Amino acid sequence: MSRKTTMARAFRLFMLLLLLAGLLAAGWWWWNARTAAQPAAQGQGQGQRRGAGGAAGPGAQAIPVTMAAATRRDLPLTLDTLGTAAALASVTVRSQVSGQLMEVLFQEGQEVKAGDVLARIDDRTYRAALAQAEAKRAFDAAQLANARTDLARYQSLLAASGVTRQQVDTQRSQVAMYEAQIQQDQAAIDTAKTQLDFTTIRSPIAGRVGLRQVDAGNLVGTSDSNGIVTVTQLRPIGVTFSLPQQELPRLLRAMAAGPVPVSSVPALPGEAVEGGTVLTVDNAVDPTTGTVKVKAVFANDGGRLWPAAFVNLRIRMEVVQNAVVVPLVAVQQGPRGAFAFVVKPDNTVEMRDLKLGAVTQDEAVIAEGLAVGENVVTSGALRLNPGSRVAVAEPAAAPARTAPAGESGPRRERTRPGAAPTPPPASAPGATTGATP
Repeated sequence: MSRKTTMARAFRLFMLLLLLAGLLAAGWWWWNARTAAQPAAQGQGQGQRRGAGGAAGPGAQAIPVTMAAATRRDLPLTLDTLGTAAALASVTVRSQVSGQLMEVLFQEGQEVKAGDVLARIDDRTYRAALAQAEAKRAFDAAQLANARTDLARYQSLLAASGVTRQQVDTQRSQVAMYEAQIQQDQAAIDTAKTQLDFTTIRSPIAGRVGLRQVDAGNLVGTSDSNGIVTVTQLRPIGVTFSLPQQELPRLLRAMAAGPVPVSSVPALPGEAVEGGTVLTVDNAVDPTTGTVKVKAVFANDGGRLWPAAFVNLRIRMEVVQNAVVVPLVAVQQGPRGAFAFVVKPDNTVEMRDLKLGAVTQDEAVIAEGLAVGENVVTSGALRLNPGSRVAVAEPAAAPARTAPAGESGPRRERTRPGAAPTPPPASAPGATTGATP
């Protein structure tokens, strides 16, 4: 290898090392500049956040919130549960005599009254039996008249000693025998009339006719298990539901005070609400479930409640009189318990500790800590601190939707960082929607 080639390689190695040293110096300078800039940026960001969410100052920006005023009114406390509609009366119409079904005089689904004719059975045999019984009574009546005439004749001859007393007594017994026969004949006539009347089948109750079980022309009898049709009373109608045994004392107190209202909860918006009252409570608690059965009665004028259908119910157990009420979403939970942000006249907020009374799915009773007319924040509380400046914003209109199964009541506002969340109200069947904590 020549000397010139060696020097060229050494020069290239030197230039490579010089380039690496320059790159290392540039990286060290960039790292120091970035590290020095971070504390200043963090301090500026914290100052901006303090200006946005801290105490109100001359240049503080107002936080948009929605609010509601505390009102004084009566607040009903209710229980939500699931019930089953049941007809107060349901009759399977069967024939009480045997024969051919000649006429079916109802339409399926028809509303009938008590006594309306539903069907007719061939009555020729029963008319003949009635005529035979009446003829037998006429025959025995003629014999009775003859026996009475003979008795009168014997009694006159006895006075003249023309007959013996034994003959008179025998004739008197004969008259009594024919009188008893007449009574037996009358009973046979009444039986024949009843059997004839059974050939005309009438509705025993007022209600709705179900599906026809047999057509005209078939033979029917007393042993038919399906019957001809079923008539079910729909107005009024009963609804049976179960309540936890812990709620039984409250229900009994409410029933002692007067009728306990019960209403249906519509499954879809726009559905009509059916109203009724509690009729009675079962005489024992079911030991396997710890619940007691309760029966309510609904007028059901619109015919919306159907036997064996499930019904969502709301029972009004009691009413809190003259209470201070606010929306439940305004109540937050913190380390010291319940509180709310109260909007002062200068549009700043104050964190006010509250003492709660009864709580429902949508509203809360304030026992202490809030006066009637004071405004509380219902949304936007997540960004607030005591003294924050607020601006009232119109709440966004949420699209109407049907709550899925297991969800009820309004959505709650999130609590402030570090605060314990407010537990949602119970919405399961039999759960309390208004209870005193």
